[in-house]
Amino acid sequence: MADFSPPDEQNGASHRKGGKSGKVADFRYKRPGKPKKDRALRKGNARAGAASRSQTQPRGKNPPKQHKGPPRPFVSSGPRPGQAYAAIDLGTNNCRLLIARPSGEGFTVIDAFSRVVRLGENLAMSGKLSDDAMDRTVAALYVCADKLRRRNVYLARSVATEACRRASNGEAFIERVREETGIALDIISAEEEARLAVLGCQILLEQGQGPAIIFDIGGGSTELVLLEPGSGVLQMVDWLSVPWGVVSLTDTVGKVEGDAEQRAAVYAKMRRVVRESFSHFAKRIGPAAEQGDLRLLGTSGTVTTLASLHLKLPQYDRNAVDGLIVPAQSMRGITQMLASKSPEDRAQVPCIGKDRSELVVAGCAILETILDIWPATRLGVADRGIREGILRSLMANELAHPHPIHEDRPSWPARDPNMGYDA
Repeated sequence: MADFSPPDEQNGASHRKGGKSGKVADFRYKRPGKPKKDRALRKGNARAGAASRSQTQPRGKNPPKQHKGPPRPFVSSGPRPGQAYAAIDLGTNNCRLLIARPSGEGFTVIDAFSRVVRLGENLAMSGKLSDDAMDRTVAALYVCADKLRRRNVYLARSVATEACRRASNGEAFIERVREETGIALDIISAEEEARLAVLGCQILLEQGQGPAIIFDIGGGSTELVLLEPGSGVLQMVDWLSVPWGVVSLTDTVGKVEGDAEQRAAVYAKMRRVVRESFSHFAKRIGPAAEQGDLRLLGTSGTVTTLASLHLKLPQYDRNAVDGLIVPAQSMRGITQMLASKSPEDRAQVPCIGKDRSELVVAGCAILETILDIWPATRLGVADRGIREGILRSLMANELAHPHPIHEDRPSWPARDPNMGYDA
């Protein structure tokens, strides 16, 4: 796919932290050798040493078993057949890991991990990451680091998105993660987040000749990318990122609760907030939206959950949902049904449960607004995104141009649009 730049400042990405840091290969693992002494202990400062030991203990409940020392990065002479690659996506609500090996033109997943960490909890109100949220996240990243070592991962990239972009203490948290787990998170821009999401799921875009929008509803932001046919391949011609995801929108507008009238009022306000943030983008894509054969593909917990309800699944099944094409009108009906229910009733809906019941309605408001500005009759569903985009990017670059690992390779390695997903 062609690279693209923001058409104007409306997307807001240029006003936030995050960018193309150049850290594509940020972590190579092998089992730790003889541990190095803590820096504070080397200075002989017992007080500093005690503080350091305290900081390296995850303060959440039931912290995972720790290693005696931080894992050591290493430099390898190049990829080997069957070598494992990994991607970590730390979002506002979830921490996700995917480990895979190249397989033909795609890759085979050999390990995965996902945990709801709620890193962006109350961020919209406080402007910073809370201690509890950071503790939960570090505990999850310890699990990721252990999996990376046990799988002998050759090359990995770990990224953080909207919560760390917006938080005043985001950079300090990234440093804490590096010191305590050995994982070097890269705070990426909204533009790069959109690219990786598209790269990870574009293979599932419905066939056709018309324009397409791929969107990703996250915890702290939503990205939309407009693609149009050109020179035989789809070209990215416009994009948008807004700071509204299921967590940030809920924290800002409020929970959809109370009696029926109160719930309807809060949901209407959510829709209004999102519609206003989409307004400039909607005008820009207006001519494309008037064309025929509109295509639409969504990647997020919102669309996969709603697709599960469309299929009437008793519990979530990735194999049934990933790649599904759903009538847009059916998805609208499901969003309105969920928005009208009380939190208690939503929690009883299969595939929703208590954890999702508070946040899913914000995702419904965002999805309905996307359907307003891009009136496709069908919606593609992808249970894949940034992690898969990272893996495809890493593998395409390393297998096409094997060379010793270097920390400062260009931020956007060569990509093979034909690389698929074979889990």
